[in-house]
Amino acid sequence: MGKAIIGRKIGMTQIFAEDGKVIPVTVVEAGPCPVVQVKTVESDGYAALKLGFGEAKEKGLSKPDLGQFKKAGVKPCKVLKEVKGLEGYKVGDEVKADIFAAGDKVDVSGTSKGHGYTGVIKRWNQHRLKETHGVGPVHREPGSMGSISDPSRVFKHKHLAGQYGVENVTVLNLEVVKVDAARNAILLRGAIPGPRGSIVTIRTSVKNAK
Repeated sequence: MGKAIIGRKIGMTQIFAEDGKVIPVTVVEAGPCPVVQVKTVESDGYAALKLGFGEAKEKGLSKPDLGQFKKAGVKPCKVLKEVKGLEGYKVGDEVKADIFAAGDKVDVSGTSKGHGYTGVIKRWNQHRLKETHGVGPVHREPGSMGSISDPSRVFKHKHLAGQYGVENVTVLNLEVVKVDAARNAILLRGAIPGPRGSIVTIRTSVKNAK
């Protein structure tokens, strides 16, 4: 059986292991997440749970969203996400941080930080042009776009300047260092996507590294 929960990135800090080594960790406020809907293969074609996270005011929700919360008998939530792999839960139950334990391997998905309109060096890690005479005056431009006369156009999907960031990113095989059930907190080794305060989803690792 898999595990999954919705959380909010609090920030990064460090803790000390028993041998004195420093471990960089990311603190995530995970849950409690009420189960709003249980989807089954018979009725929906696939099995999943719809989880909520974060309290919301009724006046800020649409009638369809408010209706499903009232049907489930749970308080309105700001975030609704479907997760797969969780079993044994019914509508109204809560998924809490203690579903995970120290030593578990997890995958964390979130929306990466936005960097605005950036050039090819920052966006695609390209090299700058030579700093010699005859090159320039701009040394951070993408360079040659292709042949001169044929096909006389720039091919699609070429790495150029543009919007960088604000896309779904998943980091694999992170280790759960500590779980604080009283504070609904999970400490993960290393960094996870997104700025402080962003919403992330923690799942059991798919490609569990040895």
